Amino acid sequence: MSKIGKKNIILPAGVEVQIEGPKVTVKGPKGTLSYTLVKGVHAELKDNEVVFTIDGLEYANLWGLSRTLVANMVEGVTHGYEKKLLLIWVGYTAKKEWTGLLLSLGLSHKVKFDIPADIKCEVEQDPKGNYVITLQGIDKQMLGQKAAQLKALKTPEPYKGKGFRYFDEVIKLKPGKAAKK
Repeated sequence: MSKIGKKNIILPAGVEVQIEGPKVTVKGPKGTLSYTLVKGVHAELKDNEVVFTIDGLEYANLWGLSRTLVANMVEGVTHGYEKKLLLIWVGYTAKKEWTGLLLSLGLSHKVKFDIPADIKCEVEQDPKGNYVITLQGIDKQMLGQKAAQLKALKTPEPYKGKGFRYFDEVIKLKPGKAAKK
């Protein structure tokens, strides 16, 4: 049995949930998100709470997943989500354009990275000269996917740590040739 699936989602003020068959739509101050429940999982609205039930034990693994996805939608339309990435190295640049980012990553050409209209993007430079890219949005899955795609353009290399990394990520650097002595 799912411990997470048994928990009800308490709706904060200003959030409306509509359940039409398997489709769950969450509307809040920051926007609207929808999700279609998988077969065997059902949701219903009771006393300003969303309650999830399943048809049988074979759907227990999808019970907690469905509840968590809807809880993430409620959190997204009320507070939103944010991912920060750090671009580290001399000569690497990031500049915001109207459709996304224009990146200089030490390649022979500049890289254009498109960002959907649902995601807000800001580029700043910290005192050390590194670029801080902040992605904000209401859809946790889309935000994480775009952040991962951006990081995959230049993953941090193990000797100097240059490339993209999440803001709170720590890269363990290898010692290189100096460690042989």
